[in-house]
Amino acid sequence: MALKNIIGIDHAVVMVRDLDRAAENYRQLGFTLSPRGTHSAHMGTGNYTIMFDPDYMELLGVLVATEHNAPARAFVDRHGEGIERIAFTAIDSAAGAEEIRARGLTPIGPTDFERPVTLPDGTISAAKFRTFMWPTAEAPGGVRIFACQHKTRETVWIPELMKHANAAKRIRQTLIATPEPAQDAAHLGRLIDREPRTEADGAVAVPSGGDRADFVYLTLEQLGKRYPGVPLTGLSARGGAALVLVSGDLAATEKALGPATLRSGAAICVPPAKANGTLLAFVAG
Repeated sequence: MALKNIIGIDHAVVMVRDLDRAAENYRQLGFTLSPRGTHSAHMGTGNYTIMFDPDYMELLGVLVATEHNAPARAFVDRHGEGIERIAFTAIDSAAGAEEIRARGLTPIGPTDFERPVTLPDGTISAAKFRTFMWPTAEAPGGVRIFACQHKTRETVWIPELMKHANAAKRIRQTLIATPEPAQDAAHLGRLIDREPRTEADGAVAVPSGGDRADFVYLTLEQLGKRYPGVPLTGLSARGGAALVLVSGDLAATEKALGPATLRSGAAICVPPAKANGTLLAFVAG
């Protein structure tokens, strides 16, 4: 039985050491960023979002150490910056948590939180969420997963924030490095009730649901062969490695990325060393 309350990848969380410096870096790469958000006190984190349609990226930094953000801090200590977790869209987080409990897993949450949002007209509103996480130990390829119910979509998907100079439109794939692609893909498949499929180069993809981005598990060697000439310095052998982004105009992408650009086959890439631990590969829509 497929999970009824979980639909596809919602957003990718990139953990960073210095939140404001990372935001400026991504602005230089042609992304439009939301104003900085500060999460509820128990979370102790702040963020900037990079909004696409129907998904987005989140730059996340720890502002105050709390029990809740201990796993995120441990990730940065072990691996440095990069993709630390992936969110699914939840229709109903409370019901979704009960679905995975019925499968013998103990969910973390559901947890309600919010952050203030400055709207384009200058008024202050709030973005409100209800999330739950799969158990911390259930992290295929070293990447944690959780589900996010958006209670105020209108304060998150703001049209002015969805237009990017680099022409990014949406996430096509989340690439996760692992020495055991088949094993970790099967692990995720069990957690979200999706069937893995082996790709031509031996990588293993897991659909996230609907028309949302796929997960792809692959070795660092396979990643290097997919993007020849792109230095993978800073990536761990196990963990979130890359995001494949759909571009509406590759010429605009190349112009916006400027000196960070590396062409690799049909993709225009930013190596992880220049994108806070995450390889960015822009491809035609």
